[in-house]
Amino acid sequence: MDLDRSFGFLVNDVARLFGRRFDQNGRRLGLTRAQCRTLGYLTRNEGINQAGLADLLEIRPMTLVRQIDRMEEAGWIERRPDPADRRARRLYLTAKARPILGRIWNVANATRDEALARLTPPQAETLIDLLHRVHATLSATLSAASVESAAAAGADPSRNRASIVAAPRASAPAASAQALPEAVGSPLPVVEAGR
Repeated sequence: MDLDRSFGFLVNDVARLFGRRFDQNGRRLGLTRAQCRTLGYLTRNEGINQAGLADLLEIRPMTLVRQIDRMEEAGWIERRPDPADRRARRLYLTAKARPILGRIWNVANATRDEALARLTPPQAETLIDLLHRVHATLSATLSAASVESAAAAGADPSRNRASIVAAPRASAPAASAQALPEAVGSPLPVVEAGR
């Protein structure tokens, strides 16, 4: 198999290289890429619980707990009691975190511009459009498989990943209302190719 022509290999390798370049460009932020991803997902899902956020980030809940502990100590995130469940805690951005979102966005955009430098603007738009289609196909396939799997197991199919994600807040500032670009691992549908 020619790995240079393998879709899966190329997508993963581009993501790996893109992430490494984001790390280099983002050193001045004082945050790791994992912390940037956490802030990005939390921006769109404030009030989510830790288990839900771990699911979105696709990391183990215990790994996220340690990261949230550090980010809470640093003043980026706060835990608030869940009014519906006194044992649970909900996650929110702090006032300190909101200004850094624009800086993270700038680093991500600069990294994107470097990655797409050899493409013309129309080629970059076409690439993003094609990736949107692939993303939509895989999302639909995975969603259908989750519902089938839950139904086969006798579980409530409505309790899938989508049910734990809060809707984006309409009142969020423009830069934070969108998920952070792909450099920090946000969902592909919110990626923009703008140059």
